[in-house]
Amino acid sequence: MKKPVLKESIPEKLFYKIGEVSRIIGVEPYILRYWESEFGFLKPRKNKSGQRVYVRSDLDLILQIKRMLYEEKYTISGVKKRFGEGLIKRGRKINTKPPAEVINRIRQELINILDILKDRKKIIKIRPE
Repeated sequence: MKKPVLKESIPEKLFYKIGEVSRIIGVEPYILRYWESEFGFLKPRKNKSGQRVYVRSDLDLILQIKRMLYEEKYTISGVKKRFGEGLIKRGRKINTKPPAEVINRIRQELINILDILKDRKKIIKIRPE
């Protein structure tokens, strides 16, 4: 296994092809493709010709997976479980509010909008044109 990759040593680019990611991360391309099949949250985009194009957040995610598998000795199912529990950052903001609170907030916003529309309707009816 090659020496660990530092995030600072990754070149700043918009997109990376699978060969570049393979060299940066230090694993073969077939391993990256295998990880894509195993980890549903690892989904690089594809360009018009069908080649995988990775973005920086994909590389950060791959580095986390590699660290967990190779250094911390997790199994594939262990990594899936850790990501499934939301214990690992996936480059997206995770909503931590309980669903009932979110629904109540949305309901209240809709009531406020309805009140505004009712008031507007009254104003329009009062004004003769």
